[in-house]
Amino acid sequence: MINFSQVTKRYPGGHEALSGVNFTVEQGELVFLTGHSGAGKSTLLKLIAAIERPTSGVVSVSGQNVGRLPRRAIPYLRRNIGLVFQDHKLLFDRNVIENVLLPLDIAGLERREALKRARAVIDKVGLLAREKANPVSLSGGEQQRLCIARALVGRPALLLADEPTGNLDAGYAADIMSMFRDFHQVGTTLLIATHDDRAITALGGRMLRLDHGRVAETTSW
Repeated sequence: MINFSQVTKRYPGGHEALSGVNFTVEQGELVFLTGHSGAGKSTLLKLIAAIERPTSGVVSVSGQNVGRLPRRAIPYLRRNIGLVFQDHKLLFDRNVIENVLLPLDIAGLERREALKRARAVIDKVGLLAREKANPVSLSGGEQQRLCIARALVGRPALLLADEPTGNLDAGYAADIMSMFRDFHQVGTTLLIATHDDRAITALGGRMLRLDHGRVAETTSW
C-alpha cells in the first residue's frame, strides 16, 4: 500500500529531514514508527498524505506517486486516509460533532447515517456529553480525542497517526489503542508514530525506527 523508494526531503536552509529512505507497508499491516525527536517521523507521515512533497525519490500510496499528484487530485487521495497530527487541525468555528461530520459531509453520506456514525465514534473517544461544545473549550487531551474521532469516522483504508496518545492519560490511551486494534482487525492499514512503548507492546505489529532521517532498524514480532 505504501512504498518509499530512495526518498529524501530537504528543507530550505539545507536541513535534510529524510535521506534515502526505503521501506514498504503492505495493505492491512500495522507499523509503528519510532525514533528520537527530530528523526523525521512527522515529515515521513506528511509525505504520505501529500501535505509535503519529497525533494527526490518516489512516495507511492496504493500505486499512485503522491509526490507528482496535481493539487486537484490530493483531496481524493485523502478521502481514504485518516490523519491524526499533533497540531490537530480542528475547525474552531464548528462544534465537536460538526468537526467529526466534516469528512462524511464531503463524502456525501446520507445525513441520518452520518449522524449515527459520528455519534458512535464520539462516544467511543469519551466526548459524547460534549458533542455541542466548541473545540476551544476542550482540554488538549480532549482535542486529541476529537482529532482521532474525525480521522476514524470515515472508516479509512489507511490511518496515519503522529503521537496519537501523547496528550492522553493511561486510561484514554488504552481506549484509543483498542480502537486502533479494532480497525486493524477489519483491514485498515495503520502507520503510527509513537514513543509509547505500552502501545507497541499491546498491539504488536512491526516497528520501523528512524535515526537522523534514515531507516535504522525494522523489527517484527
